[in-house]
Formats: sequence, structure tokens, C-alpha cells
Amino acid sequence: MKNSNIKKYRKKPIVVEAVRWDGREETYQQLLKRWKTDRVVRIGENNSLFIHTSEGVMEAKVGDFVIRGIKGEIYPCKSEIFKETYEEEEGGDEKWV
Repeated sequence: MKNSNIKKYRKKPIVVEAVRWDGREETYQQLLKRWKTDRVVRIGENNSLFIHTSEGVMEAKVGDFVIRGIKGEIYPCKSEIFKETYEEEEGGDEKWV
């Protein structure tokens, strides 16, 4: 098919903030303070986080990443998928206070 409507697209490079969820209270408090959010509710069984998203409540388990997107949306991402999709931004190791 020469005039196909199907094309290839590359995802635009964007920078997001993310933290690997470690199940610790200190990390939870830093996340709430840094992102000024009430959409992340702690804590379920096995130290999971429950995140209120536009698609419903999603669970971040210990080892998953929690991401704040370019529009301020917060969502979990499995570690394997995160590592395939994102790379650390230079200077991206700033400390959360």
C-alpha cells in the first residue's frame, strides 16, 4: 500500500521527575512535599502506594517508579518499563529535601 495512513512516530524527548519507591516513610514524605500532592495515598499491604490518576487508582509496589509528568500528573511505572523508556538527565541527582 503506497498511500497508507499508518506512519511511524518517535516519542518526543521529555524530562520527568521520578523516584524509585522504596517503601520508606521518609521517601513518601519527600514525595508529598516536593510534588505538593494529595493524589498519592499511602500505604497498602507490602508498603504499596495508591495513586489517584485520571484513569483511576493505580498501585506502585516497592521497586516501581513513581513519575510526575510534564502536566503534573503522577503515575506508577514498573521498573523494567521505566529503564527501557527513560534515562537519567545529566544533573538529575539533586537531593529532595
